Amino acid sequence: MTITQLQYVLAVAEYKNFTLAAEKCFVTQPTLSMQIQKIEEELNILIFDRTKKPIQLTEIGQKIVSQAKNIVNEADRIKDIVEQQKGFIGGEFRLGIIPTIMPTLLPMFLNNFIKKYPKVKLLIEELNTDEIILKLKNGHLDAAIAATPLEDEKIKEIVLYFEPFVAYIPESHSSFQKEEITINDLDVSEILLLQDGHCFRDGILNLCKTANTTDQKNFQIESGSFETLIKLADEGLGTTLLPYLHTLDLKENDQKKLRHFAEPKPAREVSLIFPKTELKMQIIDALRSTIAGVIKGAIVFQNVQIISPLSKK
Repeated sequence: MTITQLQYVLAVAEYKNFTLAAEKCFVTQPTLSMQIQKIEEELNILIFDRTKKPIQLTEIGQKIVSQAKNIVNEADRIKDIVEQQKGFIGGEFRLGIIPTIMPTLLPMFLNNFIKKYPKVKLLIEELNTDEIILKLKNGHLDAAIAATPLEDEKIKEIVLYFEPFVAYIPESHSSFQKEEITINDLDVSEILLLQDGHCFRDGILNLCKTANTTDQKNFQIESGSFETLIKLADEGLGTTLLPYLHTLDLKENDQKKLRHFAEPKPAREVSLIFPKTELKMQIIDALRSTIAGVIKGAIVFQNVQIISPLSKK
């Protein structure tokens, strides 16, 4: 059997469809089917149950796919070892970033990175945390930037910075007169939230578990945009919480409505995450050092309380 044949097996296992797997592998469907059949004949077993729709792995097929992932990863590691030995930092690198980090962090480091490492072709994708974890495990991302800790044994995390939550409070609100606030100054039912699927939303809900709640609103809204939440707060429809870096771009008049929390400031931990196979570490290290260089002047908070980004069911 060959590495290519194992890659075909992994593609069918992921997409559960021979035609789609062939498209993703850039070969014809008959070619892919024939190569998988050769492995099955060589081993005298069936990897896939073709009678089911979508196609399912057989019991022995599940074990073979698990081992095939290890073999393909180790084959990739051989190329990685050679490139590291040569000191080569280049090639294609697929990076995922969650939506609440992408607009603020990416413009801060991207230009510096591509100038310093012109041989790296960055393929950047905006994804939520669940999508990132799935793509990292399936080999469709090399690394990602997300809120942590994720508590996933198959993923490594390198902390980049701690980003405090900042309250946006309209002038009509009772806490507007305070110079700094605690979570008890906020009413959970008043907080305008991002829509489900954003880990920043889950972080806020985890933060606010001990806060007051008086459900007196006669509307419910969840938005995908901080800008929308700010405008609604300006209309007196509630308060919202923003990540610190997002507040740096607000207009001067809006900056006056920001209220920082008393220490220890509630904050999210932002990390560079990647599979424990640790492939392309020379590019991961380059990303880490580039981001560290630009972020140290923007975020200097030390006394913080890390809020989990995980949804607590």
